[in-house]
Order: sequence, then structure tokens, then C-alpha cells
Amino acid sequence: MGSNQSWVTEFVLVGFELSADVEVLLFWIFSLFYIFSLLANSVILGLICLDMSLHTPMYFFLSHLAITDMSYASSNVPKMLANLLNQNRTISFVLCIMQTFLYLGFAHTECLLLVVMSYDRFVAICHPLQYTVIMNWRVCTVLAVSSWSCGFILALVHAILLLRLPFCGPREVNQLFCEIMSVLKLACADTWINQVAIIADGVFILVGPLCLMLVSYMRIVWAILKIQSKEGRTKAFSTCLSHLCVVGLFFGIAMVVYMVPDSNQREEREKILSLFHSLFNPMLNPLIYSLRNAQVKGALYRALQKKRSL
Repeated sequence: MGSNQSWVTEFVLVGFELSADVEVLLFWIFSLFYIFSLLANSVILGLICLDMSLHTPMYFFLSHLAITDMSYASSNVPKMLANLLNQNRTISFVLCIMQTFLYLGFAHTECLLLVVMSYDRFVAICHPLQYTVIMNWRVCTVLAVSSWSCGFILALVHAILLLRLPFCGPREVNQLFCEIMSVLKLACADTWINQVAIIADGVFILVGPLCLMLVSYMRIVWAILKIQSKEGRTKAFSTCLSHLCVVGLFFGIAMVVYMVPDSNQREEREKILSLFHSLFNPMLNPLIYSLRNAQVKGALYRALQKKRSL
């Protein structure tokens, strides 16, 4: 890393390049979204911790998803907000690499957690009588720890491969934060190893898990259609639909950003998609789960009633 810093000590985050008035307006709008995202995920996390009815594997993984979403947004949104008010949009080389590492780490972890959550729904609906045996707390803990560990190990691989590259100029990162594809374009050496790693990562983290989830949900839908009770079918569909909405948002955007070939409009499109991924997705996840989930709404109602009675 020392040799890299002898060439480039800091990068410039280009951002949207709008007028000062528009950027100030965006600062306040994005700040409200960011605060709401933190509050919404904190409420979900608090409800899961305090309400005994939510102490199940499904909500155990949902609590990890809430932590990931808050961390995911906090890894780059504060710097992005600061840049909207500051004309000096520099970021040091070390902080840039750290931001890339954290962003990838939390993104990988969220991806793997979504896969684990789909497996949990598969077992709950397709093997209900064996659910408590298969999804015991030891298995849940191992799956959660594995998701976090694997996510950050993969992110560390990308960070190490990035550190081996020389950066001698230009310094302008045409993104809202230090996103790996944008940083790689500034390297003064061949980045084919990094590109291969990103493609392999995309297949392992995006394509493979998405295929597994599609297969599992085909079996889930088939099992739901066999349920005799209309109420049972509605409840099962409601739970799965919430997860499918989150999966669709996360995987859809990620595949467009990392798996679609380059084009002239790619960079501007990536800025918007990255903004959605970092700011809006963590805000929408708790809303999707809370608005469509009777148990979460019930827990929130009980918490509010308890607060009023104090």
C-alpha cells in the first residue's frame, strides 16, 4: 500500500455534478431518508429483541438483515452527504480502500443472509413438521456467522487485489463513493485479475444463489398451492412475498451494476443504482417486512400499548 500512496494519496469523488442549490436540496432529502432508514431498521431490531413472539429463526435472520442494512448505508452515505455540501470532495487513499472493503463486505453479507432466509422459508413451508429440528438455534447461529464471515472474506480478497495495483493518476472517481469498478478504472496497470475476481464473485454471490432461490421458491409455491386452508395459503404467500420483494430489489440492482456489459450511459446509470442500493434499499427493507407482516405489526402495536400504559 505504501507504493500506491507514493503515487496517489487521495481521490476525488465526482458525484452528480449538479448546481449548488440542487445539491443542498438533495442533502436534506437524502439526510431524511438516511435517518428514516436507521430509525426503521432500529425499530425492527428493537421489536425482535423485546417481543418473545418474534424469537424465531425467521426474525433472527431479519435482525441480522437490519444490522447489515444500517451498516451498509453508514459505510458510504455520510461521506456522500458531506460531499453534497463540500466542494472539496477528496477522500484519502486509505479511507477509499476501507470504504470499498466495507461496502463489499456488507453487500456480500446481505446477499448471503437473503439466501439463508429463503432456505428458512423453504424448510418452514415444505417441511413444517421437521422445521424446529432442522432450523434449531445452533444451525441458525452457524448460518448467520457463516454469512458474515464469508461476506467479509470475499470483500478482503477484493481489497487485497486492489491494493496491489499502482495508482498514478487520474484521481477522479466518477461515482458517489469508492465503488470498486470505478476505482479500478484509475489503476495504472492491467486489472484483468481484479475483473476475473469480480466476475467469479458475481457468479458465486449473485447468479448461483439467485438460481437456488428460484428453485426453492418454485417448490415453495407448489407446496403453498397444496395447503387446504385459504387462511394458511394467504399467510404463507404474504411471508414469502415480503422476502421476494427484498430479493428482487437487491439482486436486480446488483446484477445490473456488476453483470451487464459496459455502455456509454453505464457510469451515470450506476450512480443512480448505487444511490438506490445504498440509501433507498435499506429504508425499503424494514417497510416491506413491517407493512406486509402481521406478526411485526402486532409486535409494534403491543410495544406502543405497553408504552402508553407506563
